Amino acid sequence: MYLLGYDIGSSSVKASLVEAETGKCVASAFYPEKEAPIQAPKPGWAEQDPDAWWDYLKQATAAVLAESRVASADIKAIGISYQMHGLVCIDKEGKPLRPSIIWCDSRAVPYGQRAFDSLGHEWCLEHLLNSPGNFTAAKLAWVKENEPAVYEDIWKILLPGDYVAYRLTGEAATTVSGLSEGIFWNFLKNAPSQRLLGALGIDESLLANIVPTFGDQGRLTPGAARELGLAAGTPVTYRAGDQPNNALSLNVLNPGEIASTAGTSGVVYGVIGQVAHDPLSRVNPFAHVNHSADNPRLGVLLCINGTGILNAWVRRNLMPEGMSYAAMNELAAQAPIGSDGISILPFGNGAERMLQNHDVGCTFRGVNFNRHGRAHLLRAAQEGVVFSFCYGIEIMEQMGMKVDRIHAGRANMFLSPIFREALAGTSGATIELYDTDGSVGAARGAGIGAGIYRDAAEAFSTLERLDVVEPVNESAYRNAYEHWKSYLKQ
Repeated sequence: MYLLGYDIGSSSVKASLVEAETGKCVASAFYPEKEAPIQAPKPGWAEQDPDAWWDYLKQATAAVLAESRVASADIKAIGISYQMHGLVCIDKEGKPLRPSIIWCDSRAVPYGQRAFDSLGHEWCLEHLLNSPGNFTAAKLAWVKENEPAVYEDIWKILLPGDYVAYRLTGEAATTVSGLSEGIFWNFLKNAPSQRLLGALGIDESLLANIVPTFGDQGRLTPGAARELGLAAGTPVTYRAGDQPNNALSLNVLNPGEIASTAGTSGVVYGVIGQVAHDPLSRVNPFAHVNHSADNPRLGVLLCINGTGILNAWVRRNLMPEGMSYAAMNELAAQAPIGSDGISILPFGNGAERMLQNHDVGCTFRGVNFNRHGRAHLLRAAQEGVVFSFCYGIEIMEQMGMKVDRIHAGRANMFLSPIFREALAGTSGATIELYDTDGSVGAARGAGIGAGIYRDAAEAFSTLERLDVVEPVNESAYRNAYEHWKSYLKQ
């Protein structure tokens, strides 16, 4: 018995086939092999063809089936992870009316700000938990004003994962988690926000039917089954945005647990057990995959633009040509905790929401030409990223979250012993490293939704934990963090 998981990203679509009993990934593939194109007809725009996602999905599915030689009848459920905050507009025949406006498109910022101001900042944060910002609702408002003919032909609006599920099942549906990431959901009324829709002039009938995040969301149509080489009637039983799904993949479901990634940019996604918001809107709360009105579970999302990109910049510009990241880590270990007084603010990759959308740039502070060398700069760069993570965690703690555990994949900056030790020592949290990814997590989620697993505990009982990092040298790291924070406040 097998489970099929898809991860619909803006760079590629990945498919993974997981054996349900062992949790082992028996085959995986992604397509295209080179990064998928993103169209930018104007500065600040970012669009993709929704039908291209379907083509990529077909290619990835064919590769997985060829590699595994698993019979289609043995695949019992399908799960979907997807790039968040995108907008797909379809007509009554289910055809996209225009390219999808994806997550990194910024054209809708003025529309979100207009709604934020007209509805009132306090009301938006109390009910929606966020500013409408540049999320899906604001993108739809842009379409209504700038492409009225398109808007008039819309039957339903969908998130990217909803569109893929529609192509699989023929049913237009979404989830509470999805509506919350689009900033359509009123958490105090536990329903779509009619007041927000009214302020944007959007007809509520454009929203798709709500299905549970885990459960029967529709079944593979005969046409889709023929295209994919799968069995008609296979149920789709899970869908979630990429960050909630990444948390699920790492078995992060309970208050106080955090899922983190540290690639080019970094993400800290923490679970909180009550409906809450940040008064300054520096982080974004959304309904987590296991959220319900009776048992609130919010995923509080912090994205830090300046993360691995700082480490890559230091390597490219300050290190000998060809020096590996492993060698950089060994050199950085020669410097003491706190980098002998050097602090680096790692914010050189655009405006940071955590800093209230200010673009403060990257700053090196405290360099002394007589005693500092490459080792100090390397360690200060990694500590600067860690301290930015911990600054965001403090915001989450102010919202009522008690952080005690950080889950991450052993990849990117989490490969660095210094990075792991500094994050554990500064935050006081235990770090657990796992071998998983988004498509495998979506497959496990499908198993939960199909009832193949009794609950999440059974679904993740086979999740391989690769390493555990306990907090050490906490006093030294906290002192270095306070020193770094004093520069940030300036």
